[in-house]
Amino acid sequence: MALAQRLGGTIINADAMQCYRELRIITARPAPEDEAQAPHRLYGVRAAEKPANAAWWREAALAEMDQAALPILCGGTGMYFSALVRGIANIPDPGAAARAEARNLLAELGPVALHAKLDPETAAKLRPGDSQRIARAYEVWLATGRGLAWWQAQPAEGLAGWALRMILLDPPRDALREAITTRFEAMLEAGALAEVEGFLRLGLDPALPLMRAHGVPELASYLRGEISLTAAAARAVLATHQYTKRQMTWFRHQKLVDTPAMQIIQSRIASSTQLSESFIADLANFITKQG
Repeated sequence: MALAQRLGGTIINADAMQCYRELRIITARPAPEDEAQAPHRLYGVRAAEKPANAAWWREAALAEMDQAALPILCGGTGMYFSALVRGIANIPDPGAAARAEARNLLAELGPVALHAKLDPETAAKLRPGDSQRIARAYEVWLATGRGLAWWQAQPAEGLAGWALRMILLDPPRDALREAITTRFEAMLEAGALAEVEGFLRLGLDPALPLMRAHGVPELASYLRGEISLTAAAARAVLATHQYTKRQMTWFRHQKLVDTPAMQIIQSRIASSTQLSESFIADLANFITKQG
């Protein structure tokens, strides 16, 4: 927000879970008072029953970028950034029949067994527990006779006409784990439990992405009486921490920009009080520098 205010920028959401409107607290979506500080786009714009994907997000993000004086894409969904920069495969729509069959098999067999039915190249790219992506891969195979990995390997039109700068936050693991714990406690104090309870009452398909947002499965277990709230919080913190480890490994091994266009900050920015004038000025100069 400080950079957007200084540079006249527009903050564009690149977090898959913050695209949805139903869960603001548990997904740490910007509060209304934050959104009033600078233009925010693509936050809370999708209904949970209409899953977002990289193709939709790329098109929506490009449209917002074209309208912004300075787009500031903010979030941690690596697949979205990759789709934006490298382009995305033109995969045919599998259609309702293949989609329904994949979802039915997922419910009948479970994600691990359905993962075993994928072609080897696609299976190698997906975690056996990632039910949403496994179902998506299986429906593509059913409809086209080719694996999702094959389609993704086809040439795609990358991003052109933009000068990119990338700022990667990579704080120490112990500081990050402490921050995750503190943040989840703050979420509970802010009403996350009631928010999740109301969301679950919608009776949505459990395979939908938002049903797997960090904290939702754990608090759902508590609401069903299966575990204590303390245990639910501990599990949510652990799941989030494990995700951040995978997230940082991904970003370190992806070359989305050339090295001079990337800046790594190996500390947390815990509050606005840490944003000194010189720090913001340095980042602003990095973003706006030519070449």
